[in-house]
Amino acid sequence: MADANGLVEAVKKASRDEWESSKPVNVYFGEVVSKAPLKINVEQKMILGENQLILTRNVTDYMTTVTIQWVTEEGVLSPDGETAAAPPHVHDMTGTQNFLMHNALEVGDEVIILRQQEGQKFIVADRIGGRR
Repeated sequence: MADANGLVEAVKKASRDEWESSKPVNVYFGEVVSKAPLKINVEQKMILGENQLILTRNVTDYMTTVTIQWVTEEGVLSPDGETAAAPPHVHDMTGTQNFLMHNALEVGDEVIILRQQEGQKFIVADRIGGRR
């Protein structure tokens, strides 16, 4: 009877493995528990470290170039905050500028994580909710 039980368990495992391999991706939810080194607690079941994570631009600091075209108008107020101490002046700003986008994950951020089929790497796709 032991051989029959082993055979049944082997068939069950093969069936589970086949089912899992038919899924192209698994979606998980996690929370950042450490920033340096980066660690994410996934559904209270496992902690993923930096070596297991692939970060998208949605969750990292990065430089980007933007085109700007606007005019500012500033006036200098007197110490009482009500009267103009100097006439307003205008700054015309046009062209392209480089900006640092501050998107790095912070402790407490909740994230969406994707795991490729049979993969050991996890893609941190984005934050959940209204932080930032």
